[in-house]
Amino acid sequence: MKKISIGSFEVGGGAPLVLIAGPCVIEDEEKTMEIARDLKGLTGKLGIPFIFKASYDKANRTSRDAYRGPGLIRGLEILKRIRDAFAIPVLSDVHRFEEIAPAAAVLDVLQVPAFLCRQTDFIVEIARRAKVVNIKKGQFLAPWDAVHIVEKSAAAGNHNIMLTERGVCFGYNNLVVDYRSFPILRATGYPVIFDATHSVQLPGGAGKASAGDRGMVPCLARAAVAAGIDGLFVEVHPNPDSALCDGPNSLALDSLPELLATLKKIDAAVRAKQD
Repeated sequence: MKKISIGSFEVGGGAPLVLIAGPCVIEDEEKTMEIARDLKGLTGKLGIPFIFKASYDKANRTSRDAYRGPGLIRGLEILKRIRDAFAIPVLSDVHRFEEIAPAAAVLDVLQVPAFLCRQTDFIVEIARRAKVVNIKKGQFLAPWDAVHIVEKSAAAGNHNIMLTERGVCFGYNNLVVDYRSFPILRATGYPVIFDATHSVQLPGGAGKASAGDRGMVPCLARAAVAAGIDGLFVEVHPNPDSALCDGPNSLALDSLPELLATLKKIDAAVRAKQD
C-alpha cells in the first residue's frame, strides 16, 4: 500500500493510525482555535498523528436556512491560523471549482464531499491542485466502484489519495456500515479512513436537518480499527447538543481521550498481527 506524507508523519503502508478530527463547521474563530488546541494536546500525549478538520462552508446542508459557516475567505484565514499556531496539518471539504485554487494554497488536504465523488472534472481539478486528496465514498456507491474514483485522481498526476468510508444508504434516512468495504477499498492500494461520526448520521432524519446516534460511534470505531484501517475521521464539539451543524452525530470533546486510548491499543494489536 502507498504511504502518503502529511506534515511530519505518514498515512498508510503500515504506519500507525491517524486521527482526522475537529468540528463539523467553523462556528467562530475562538471556539475553533480552542478545539484545535485541545485536540493537539490530546493527540500529542497519546502519540497519535493528527489532522485538524473543519468546514468553512457546509454547502450540502438539508435546509437552505441552516448555518453553513463563515465562508471561503474568512474560513481559510482561520484554518491557516490554526495551521500556523499549532503546527498541524489542516483539512476541509471543497464544493465548487472556484474554491479549489485558494483552498489548495492553505490546506494540506483537500476533501471531495461524498455527494461529489462521481464528478470526474471536479476530482481531476482537485487532484491537479491539492497536495493530498481525501475522497469521501458516496453513500450510494459500492466499495468496488471506488477504484474508478482513485483512477481519475491518479490519471491527473496525484497519487496522494485517501479514501474515506462514511456509511451506505440503508433505506430512507438511514445509513449502515458494511465492514467488507475496508479490505475492498484498501485493495485499491491507497490508505483508507473511516468516518465514524457521519456513519451514524440519519440523513434528513430531523426534518430540516439530519439526525444521528452518537452513542454508536465508539462501537463502530472499535470494529473499524479491528478490521484494519489507516485513519479515523470524527467530528467533535465541546457541547454537541448546541453545535450549529451535525450535533446529533458529533462526539463530545471530553469523551475522546478514553476512546482514542482504546483505539490505539486495538491498532497496535492489529499491526502486530500483520507483522
